[in-house]
Amino acid sequence: MSEPALVIIKPDGISKQLVGSILTKFGHTGLEMIGIHITKTSRAIAQEHYKQLNDKPFFNQIVAYLAGEYHHVQKLIAVVYYGRDAIKKCRLVAGATNPEEATPQSVRGAYGRIRTDGLYENVVHVSSTPEEAEREIKLWFEPEDLTREFYPTKIVTIQEQKKKVWA
Repeated sequence: MSEPALVIIKPDGISKQLVGSILTKFGHTGLEMIGIHITKTSRAIAQEHYKQLNDKPFFNQIVAYLAGEYHHVQKLIAVVYYGRDAIKKCRLVAGATNPEEATPQSVRGAYGRIRTDGLYENVVHVSSTPEEAEREIKLWFEPEDLTREFYPTKIVTIQEQKKKVWA
């Protein structure tokens, strides 16, 4: 079944200049890239992204990591891939969450590490289920950012909305 998968290249992947290598590895899946953008991140959006883990003892640590506080890079690259078994294929390319358990050919096995404080610097995030992919894609992307529609959308009128535009 065709499905979308969200892949996030985390701040350490950007600071270590691994973006091209990472995108190449995911490109070998044969999946269609239907959305990509580099975006600022913050603690608030990182907390929302990881909200299902908010009761874990490592929650604040992974929020700080995704927010760029460890690498002083407060941006990440979000990519949506689409195709048959996209989540499974992307997770295979990413490798195990623990970089020491990931195969050397995977992104995490090749570029990840475990810090002395126990943080897994695993370079990428990949959605683990279709439900998680939907929640995460809707967090990081607007419908018009994607070249395919797979979730329901609607047209709304928003009055007095302020938006930064080019001067």
